[in-house]
Amino acid sequence: MICILNEVSSIPTLLGKSTYTGYNHKGGNPLTTSLPVLTLVIPCYNEEEILTDTCSKLSSTLAALMQEQLISPASSILFVDDGSKDHTWQLIKIEHLANRFVTGIKLAANAGHQRALLAGMLHAKDYSDCVITLDADLQDDISVIRTFVLRYLEGYEIVYGVRNDRTSDTGFKRNTASLFYRTMEMLGIRLISNHADYRLLNNRALTELSRYNESKLFLRGIIPQIGFRSDIVTYERKPRLAGETKYPLRKMLSFAFEGITSFSIAPIRLIAAVGFGLFLISLLAACYAAMQKVFGEPDAGWTSLIISIWLLGGLQLMAIGIIGEYIGTIFAEVKKRPLYTIDSILKQLHPQDSTHFTKT
Repeated sequence: MICILNEVSSIPTLLGKSTYTGYNHKGGNPLTTSLPVLTLVIPCYNEEEILTDTCSKLSSTLAALMQEQLISPASSILFVDDGSKDHTWQLIKIEHLANRFVTGIKLAANAGHQRALLAGMLHAKDYSDCVITLDADLQDDISVIRTFVLRYLEGYEIVYGVRNDRTSDTGFKRNTASLFYRTMEMLGIRLISNHADYRLLNNRALTELSRYNESKLFLRGIIPQIGFRSDIVTYERKPRLAGETKYPLRKMLSFAFEGITSFSIAPIRLIAAVGFGLFLISLLAACYAAMQKVFGEPDAGWTSLIISIWLLGGLQLMAIGIIGEYIGTIFAEVKKRPLYTIDSILKQLHPQDSTHFTKT
């Protein structure tokens, strides 16, 4: 569910055909003689320090792909301002006026990284054959965008960018990331290991994604569920050139827990199993205490009693907390509130070759 408050200008006009046309010769990307319209979707939150440089590098990448005739001249860069408190939106508007590739949408308030990504993808779906999502800091290697496009032209509908190593991360982050993926695997949640949000989706995959009406968005888990033909492209993640990360430890832990509670009920089953195990242990302890009472002096047991009380009390509070998280997730889902509100839209000022794409 989406709200739009004020549309500055409409998306590129789509005229002239009544059926979807993509560019490919195989798979899910239908045959056509037209070049595919690619949109780069970039969520932004307080990115004024790096936005100009990011725009320049991505524009050069698009221009090179157009020169090779791999993508349509109507391809563009879509910046999604996620309620930034600095001058990010003003810079997007400046780049929009100076650069024919640049478009933008502004969310009325900070909706969060995942929702900003979704807002950009669903907005671009109406005029794009495929989209590639990546972060504004360009730590994801943009040189592999060409490989993404080539995989799309080969017929792949989803292409995942996967880090080939994590040497640029701190030891703590490497270990916690490894623990996260192992935990997800044990819980039966299908994820692409070492994949964040650097990916390509074609229009058909975007259409399927739009059917997922979830408030607790965990795109890394949702997109593999779509199940269309997919491939991976490995790359080396670069250090951040400026600004600061928008995912501190607190947000990373919250994001990981949302992923678990959105896709698995294994923690609740674990609570039930632990509870049953403790129940059996308590029965054995009761039998032992009864035998001690009948056949001998009972142990004083103050230390063991206090430890047991604290242990069971802690387990109970933890169990209540986990169940509460699931109840909170249910509460958020049943309210069906809009995921985000679009305040302003900047269209492509001089779209070229934009009439070849329509959708059924």
